[in-house]
Amino acid sequence: MIELQNISKVFGTGEGQVHAIDDVTLSIDKGEIFGIIGFSGAGKSTLVRCINLLEVPTGGRVMVDSKELTTLSAGELRSARKGIGMIFQHFNLMPSRTVFGNVAFPLKGSSLGREEKENKVRELLRLVDIEDKENAYPNQLSGGQKQRVAIARALANDPKVLLCDEATSALDPQTTKSILQLLKKVNKQLGITVVVITHEMAVIKEICGRVAVMEKGKVVEEGEVFSIFANPREPVTRDFIRTTSSLHKIEGLLAEDSPVTRIKPGEMIVRLSYVEKNVSEPLISTVSRNFDIDLNIIFSDIEIIQDAPIGGTVAIMSGDRDQIALAMKYLAEKNVGVEVIQDAGTNL
Repeated sequence: MIELQNISKVFGTGEGQVHAIDDVTLSIDKGEIFGIIGFSGAGKSTLVRCINLLEVPTGGRVMVDSKELTTLSAGELRSARKGIGMIFQHFNLMPSRTVFGNVAFPLKGSSLGREEKENKVRELLRLVDIEDKENAYPNQLSGGQKQRVAIARALANDPKVLLCDEATSALDPQTTKSILQLLKKVNKQLGITVVVITHEMAVIKEICGRVAVMEKGKVVEEGEVFSIFANPREPVTRDFIRTTSSLHKIEGLLAEDSPVTRIKPGEMIVRLSYVEKNVSEPLISTVSRNFDIDLNIIFSDIEIIQDAPIGGTVAIMSGDRDQIALAMKYLAEKNVGVEVIQDAGTNL
């Protein structure tokens, strides 16, 4: 559906040049929800604006629905853009128009008759669950309601692609979750390809199937969301994952000499992490029972991503060292990552 080939975008000239996008190649499949994540300045928003040519790439090719946008005339590009909806962080609604008027605006000049337009607008308002606000003005709406209107407006021309540029960044966590659920509903019911631009890993794991991680204008890592969370290769990806997981709090507790981390001789603190999709057994109880060792859980952080558990547990492990070694080997065979955080040594 979307093919970006060797995309670059340079702002400025001479010594003042800024390479916002540096040789990015991406393929996004029809009907998927694809995430692009990066910290501020990574180039992600510039990249998404290259998809509909709001930013014209300095180099490379942009293919959307088998059309090479970078070769189209101005008129052809305007027509092609009707197939690409877009929503933004700050909604971009027209304050002087009602909710109905905002959603109807993209239909201006279409071949639909008046009644057909009205039916279409009301159908879209029902889809985004805001039909009761059709006569309200934007300043009378909450942030979540405004974004629902923006989504309805973006769908007015029946696009095949929906670009979401930091669409939930201005919303509180509860409203963010409801908007993400709405995007999943739109994707499923209408079959629209959704591209999500964000700096929040929590958004990616909530809604996306695949993700590309950007840093300094480049895509440094790409893959299924579960695989990226389970086995991040790049430092920037690991930094993002730390923002959504409590498993890394153990380092801070150790630095503070927290009482919960003070272990006795013969004990060790371990971090157990799910790294494959087929982990489903009650491993903690199985290991404790089969190898006669104790596992005292300090804290746990496990959630479901792409229908599989991910996360893990930080625990104090104690018992016979040979049995602990066998237990660790068993866990590794069950696709559980085992990391020794601190070891108090053997009993004397």
